[in-house]
Amino acid sequence: MRRWKGFWQLADPKIWIASTVPMAAAGALAYSRTGKFEFFWFLISLIGIYLLEIGKNAVNEVMDYLTGVDRFVSPDKRTPFSGGKKTIVDNKLTVLETVIIAILTIAGGCVIGIYLMIFREPLIFFIGILGVFFSIFYSLPPFKFAYRGLGELVVGLTFGPLILSGMYLILTGTLDIFAIAVSLPIGFLIANVLWINQYPDYEADLQGNKRNWVVRMGKKKGVIVYAALYILAYLMLLLLSIIFRNPFWLVGYVGLPLAVKSIKIAHRFYNNISVLVEANAKTVIVYQITGAAIVLGALTNKLFIPFNLY
Repeated sequence: MRRWKGFWQLADPKIWIASTVPMAAAGALAYSRTGKFEFFWFLISLIGIYLLEIGKNAVNEVMDYLTGVDRFVSPDKRTPFSGGKKTIVDNKLTVLETVIIAILTIAGGCVIGIYLMIFREPLIFFIGILGVFFSIFYSLPPFKFAYRGLGELVVGLTFGPLILSGMYLILTGTLDIFAIAVSLPIGFLIANVLWINQYPDYEADLQGNKRNWVVRMGKKKGVIVYAALYILAYLMLLLLSIIFRNPFWLVGYVGLPLAVKSIKIAHRFYNNISVLVEANAKTVIVYQITGAAIVLGALTNKLFIPFNLY
């Protein structure tokens, strides 16, 4: 029972929304292009991505524990958005058990990737191998992207262009510039979720030599990047509405007041974690709202544009 509870705490299904949004957007965009939805291949791909996400969580959990990053988080800085999944520090899982989970889930994701490559789309190999590479080496040596100022970029690329274009390729057999364009606001916003979530861990990351960009820039300057990522996401929504001649892409602006509020909170209270946590939560909500709007925009494209625009 301890291991089972620890596994689900590590897997953390509530954050699977991070990967569900680009996959749902890819599915909607593929449907608008082909007029059909390949549910079986979508479901298989979904499971594969979830397995890799769990594996990435497990690798990150082990490395953050061994480097001391998770152990250095003081009680007053612990929030639902800080300190990893807390399975090892809370004695829900041992280091060995977490390593085994990482191996099994990443292996499972690889098996599904091979199945997709053989029976559906050979080109998925190249996207899949890059996804596996990022899952393993996000925290693990020798690359340790999260520790060397590349974690934000890796997360933005993975949960934006990589997952969306991979699912789009599986469902349509093609890749095009439109899929990449749709993935960009998703990438900006998920990178922003990671960005603001690094604030509660700032002191622990600094002590554990986890040199992400919030640590490198400092909390105050980091708020500028936080605001900039929001601006880039909303500019992309505007651009998509122009590209597709579809006003439904602008529905994502419903989340703009929350984004503005979260920036104001971060600007004033970047050192007050108990208040800043509201910005953490609002950033996640903005990601969810915008993700739903992107799905809506993709589904309604055929109402506004010629079928052969793709």
